[in-house]
Amino acid sequence: MSKTELEEELRATFERAAASVPLAADLAGRAANGAHHAQRRTWLVSGTAAAAVAVIAVVGSSLHGSSQPTSEPAASSPTTAGSTEQAPATTAQTVAGTWRPQVLAGFTTLKAGRPEDPIITFKADGTWVGSDGCNSLSGTYSIGQRGEFSSQANGHRLIGCDNVPHTAVLAAAKRISADTTSLAFYAGDGREVARYARAR
Repeated sequence: MSKTELEEELRATFERAAASVPLAADLAGRAANGAHHAQRRTWLVSGTAAAAVAVIAVVGSSLHGSSQPTSEPAASSPTTAGSTEQAPATTAQTVAGTWRPQVLAGFTTLKAGRPEDPIITFKADGTWVGSDGCNSLSGTYSIGQRGEFSSQANGHRLIGCDNVPHTAVLAAAKRISADTTSLAFYAGDGREVARYARAR
């Protein structure tokens, strides 16, 4: 038997075998539906697996994050007075008012009795008046943007007593610093010349 004859015989045998098998109703449709359902099952399984992986990833990330110490923003440290904040600039408005001497460099008799209260009053218009305890005093003054200070006393007669040397303090002062309760005068080298307390 030649090769061609063998192939034809085999084909005929397959056709006879196929013809003898009973066909199920709508076999092709069922096969197509089965393939379609199988594909849907594949998609469903794939989608479910993907969702499960996503859930595991989220839960794992949450658990990992909860095991790490939560970093809180660093609390701002309180500002030390005078360390970073600059004191308000001293101006004529800052020093305006009446002041009583507390400490005067080299002067040790502030507590001595005197006929008058040894005070000095600065006015916002750049003038000052006061008393050294025995004599009335007056003059003018100016304050620079950085607390530079200069003063000029008016002429006056002096009655001798244990005078509080306001005029000497004002003449020696090159810088001034004031807040609501305290007034300080400094020499050119930074030494404190005098300190006054607000009287009113």
